[in-house]
Amino acid sequence: MNIKTADRINTVKEYYFSKKLREIEELNKQGKNIINLGIGSPDLAPDNSIIESLIESAKNPNNHAYQSYKGSPDLRSAIAKWQNTIYGVDLDPTNEILPLIGSKEGIMHISMTYLNPGDEVLIPDPGYPTYTSATNLAGGKIIKYHLREEDGWQPSIENIKSLINENTKLIWVNYPHMPTGTQTNLDKLKALLELAKKENILVCNDNPYSLTLNDNPTSIFQIEGAKEIALELNSLSKSHSMAGWRLGWISGKSDRINEILKFKSNMDSGMFLPVQHAAIKALSLDKSYHDEINKTYAKRRKLAWELLDILNCKYNKNQVGMFVWARIPNDSVDSSSFADNILYNANVFITPGIIFGETGNQYIRISLCTKEAVFKEAIDRIKANRI
Repeated sequence: MNIKTADRINTVKEYYFSKKLREIEELNKQGKNIINLGIGSPDLAPDNSIIESLIESAKNPNNHAYQSYKGSPDLRSAIAKWQNTIYGVDLDPTNEILPLIGSKEGIMHISMTYLNPGDEVLIPDPGYPTYTSATNLAGGKIIKYHLREEDGWQPSIENIKSLINENTKLIWVNYPHMPTGTQTNLDKLKALLELAKKENILVCNDNPYSLTLNDNPTSIFQIEGAKEIALELNSLSKSHSMAGWRLGWISGKSDRINEILKFKSNMDSGMFLPVQHAAIKALSLDKSYHDEINKTYAKRRKLAWELLDILNCKYNKNQVGMFVWARIPNDSVDSSSFADNILYNANVFITPGIIFGETGNQYIRISLCTKEAVFKEAIDRIKANRI
């Protein structure tokens, strides 16, 4: 029996980490005991009060039914209050917030809601690979705008302007930026919004890293008039160590939220209510909670710097987020070869920058989601093998 897959499946490849983790699994079966410094999945447990909230709610027999596609009013109110506390922005919880089963889902929802075949999408390079795959699956056309180290990994408004034509529909931005750790420049975003408004382009800011090792959390909605032009995604995955819980949201103008809801309501049946209750508890935690998490990440970051110094890589200590981005020492070696050399000789996995786009080919990325003892072991292995 020969069942042909849809053409859209041919526009995407298996996610890099999906393939690499299988390879690492095989190496571990051979006794290699690979240290994984590649994946950005927080290893810290959520605060115990969050877990207790989930358990207590799950014990209630009335909390297991289908839920609203828009999330509970209490959750939307908690998100609005949190956004005001963290960013100083005002959002209407009734009409301007849409909870998601993880913000990655939102990238697909936005793409499917707004893109027709042939619509062009401006995507950062380096950038999160899901922007590319979601655009391809929705039938859009990818136009890369390159971020450069010499520009501080900030977008060139003139370059973006040169890429815009009558088919341009949407632009993805992601600040604080992954993978480079670049902080948000609100003046740059303001200039981009002005250009997008003039050209009738939707701006989508993906914003899950603003609380990690960052003293100045920002939102695109801090810019006056941004709701008319922009959507913003956020998540509890990184900020509250809840990656597997799948908790995120889209915020923006009510018209945009209702348009996306039309698609989303055909894709799921709402979020499990006890998970929503746990999210409400998470959003109520004060600054001291995040301060403690960041103390842990700060210690790990120093060890990541030490490891990169051994590898003769160059990096910026002003990066934020849960990764460290670094330039490899030899321009004649690509990032995949550099990372594989470390993997096969020292049994340490580091992410090659090429997976984030061609501009990342001379860079690597280290995740801080690993305990200090494991970092120290990785350093010892690399020293011992003279990588």
